[in-house]
Amino acid sequence: MAQKKKIMIVTDDSGESFEILYAQARFAEAGWQPVIAASKKKALHGVIHDFEPGWTTYIEKPGYRIEADIAIARAKPDDYEAVMLIGGRAPEHLRYNTRLIKFIKEFHKRNKWIFSICHGVQILVAADIVAGRKLTCYENVRSEVAMAGGKWINRQSVVDGKLVTAQTWQSHAEFYRDIFRCLDA
Repeated sequence: MAQKKKIMIVTDDSGESFEILYAQARFAEAGWQPVIAASKKKALHGVIHDFEPGWTTYIEKPGYRIEADIAIARAKPDDYEAVMLIGGRAPEHLRYNTRLIKFIKEFHKRNKWIFSICHGVQILVAADIVAGRKLTCYENVRSEVAMAGGKWINRQSVVDGKLVTAQTWQSHAEFYRDIFRCLDA
C-alpha cells in the first residue's frame, strides 16, 4: 500500500475548533494523513469563534479538546507535502515559536503548499513571506498583512502561487475547493 501524503495542521490552545476538525476530516477524506502539530504533544483546548448580532467583533466560547499528534519542534519539512495554519487565537503566540517560523520559511523556500485561514496569517507575517503577495485573512488582522507588504483581497479564498489563504471558517467551501484544485493540478 502506498504511503499517504502528509499535511501538518498547525494549531495550539485557543485554535478554532471547527477549522481544526474540518481540516483534519477533509484531508483524511481525501486520502491524506493529517498530523496536528502544536507547541507540545498534548490535548489542546480548542475554542469556538462565532458572530453574534449586536457585537462589533466575534465572541469566543470553549471548544473541543483535540489531541496534538506531534510537537512542532519534532516536525521536519521533508515529512510533509503541505502545511495548514489554523486560526483562532493560537497564532498570536505561535508566531513567536522560532522552530515553527523556521519550518514555514523552509517550506516556502522549497515551494511547498502553505494553507492559512483566519488569524493563521499572523504566522506568515512572522515568517516574512507575505511581501508582494495577494492574500486574505480575517478582516481585523488585514492591517498586519499591509504592514508586512502584502495585499489583502476581500474574498473568501485567495490563491497566490503555492499559498492559499481564507478569511474564516465561513470560507471553508471556497477555501477547500481552491486547496484541492491546487493539489490535484
